Amino acid sequence: MLNISQDKINEKVDISGYKASKKVLEKKHYAYFNRFLKVFSIILIIVLFLPWTQTISGIGYVTTLTPEQRPQTIQSPIPGRIEKWYVREGDFVEKGDTILFITEVKNEYFDPNLVERTDQQVRAKASSVESYRNKVNALGNQIEALRNERVLKLQQAENKRIQAELKIKSDSIDFEATKTNLRIAERQYERTLGLQQEGLKAVTDVEEKRLKLQEAQAKIISQENKLLASRNELLNAQIELNRLEATYADKISKAQSDQATALSTQLDTEAAVSKLENTRTNYEIRNALYYVRAPQSGYINKAIIGGIGETFKEGQQLVSIMPSDFDIAVETYVKPIDLPLIHNGEKVRIQFDGWPSIVFSGWPYNSFGTFGGKVVAIERFISPNGKYRVLLAPDPDEQPWPEALRIGAGASTLALLEDVPIWYELWRKLNGFPPNYYTPSDSNDSKEKDKK
Repeated sequence: MLNISQDKINEKVDISGYKASKKVLEKKHYAYFNRFLKVFSIILIIVLFLPWTQTISGIGYVTTLTPEQRPQTIQSPIPGRIEKWYVREGDFVEKGDTILFITEVKNEYFDPNLVERTDQQVRAKASSVESYRNKVNALGNQIEALRNERVLKLQQAENKRIQAELKIKSDSIDFEATKTNLRIAERQYERTLGLQQEGLKAVTDVEEKRLKLQEAQAKIISQENKLLASRNELLNAQIELNRLEATYADKISKAQSDQATALSTQLDTEAAVSKLENTRTNYEIRNALYYVRAPQSGYINKAIIGGIGETFKEGQQLVSIMPSDFDIAVETYVKPIDLPLIHNGEKVRIQFDGWPSIVFSGWPYNSFGTFGGKVVAIERFISPNGKYRVLLAPDPDEQPWPEALRIGAGASTLALLEDVPIWYELWRKLNGFPPNYYTPSDSNDSKEKDKK
């Protein structure tokens, strides 16, 4: 049994006649096994040349296509205290419906008649503006009247100056005539005196001529005094003209200064009115903010701050709301090494959490329980998780996504790339190479359209 002895039983005893030895020592099963190996090898070789779709897997969750359709929180732009709730969690609200009512916590807004009192201040300031406007108009009328009066006074003074000049001319002519008469009287007196010395004229004639000469001499002095007086009147007229110019310039300048001061005060008051109106409008808008309303139609998810009388700061989240109308999408993440292989319009197979599915990575269209999608947006900056975000929308050529999907549900994605033989895919996997880099024609066309 243990081959301790040198004697071999199989050489002395023929066991081929026994039934057990026939079953054990029969050689036919080797032929069946060899035939199986040949068929299996042929099938394996054929399988290695079958087409295999390269894919990029990713993990994400269900979201919406546009940001305004995603779940949001409602904040209050002002600090306050909760006074009353108008909704419960799970209620449906229309856009503009009141969710809760808040009151003030800042003492400068406690006055319930704050808007009315501010409006009274606005009206008072507006009346002041009107008064200053009337004052500006009155000063403008005064300036216009002074200008008209100055024109008339200057015309009057100019007329006096012209009269003085004409009088000087007249007196000059009279003075010249008087000098001529004096010369004539002197010649007549000398001639008469000479004739009287020769005995041809009487003494009375000489005395008469002397009298005329004296009268002419007296008259020329009087006429010279008149000429000097006329010249003095011309100087007085010119001085009066300059005085009127200076006087009215001073009066007009003072009136213009008063008008500018009134106008400046009017503008300051108008600025104060505008500021008060702005304050009143802010108070009115603030009063409207006491009622927190729904920004869009949707369902109340959760009251982040509950109760009555609780205070909160401005910008603090109060309640979350889920929009009722949204376009569903999937947000998935891919590795940086796979990002160059993803393009807009790329076909993607999606497996949703909670829906049974059988997935064949290399034959995605033979998978069961997966749904079609396409790439609509690719993030250009890496996410905090070290991957790039890709947004997927339902493929209109595929069956619609389940209606029972909810925002935030998990999803697994397979981006479909090129079709390659299975042996090439196995070789790529063994060597750790990425999928084949390629650029689909659709993406090239879209890029050219974007450039145009």
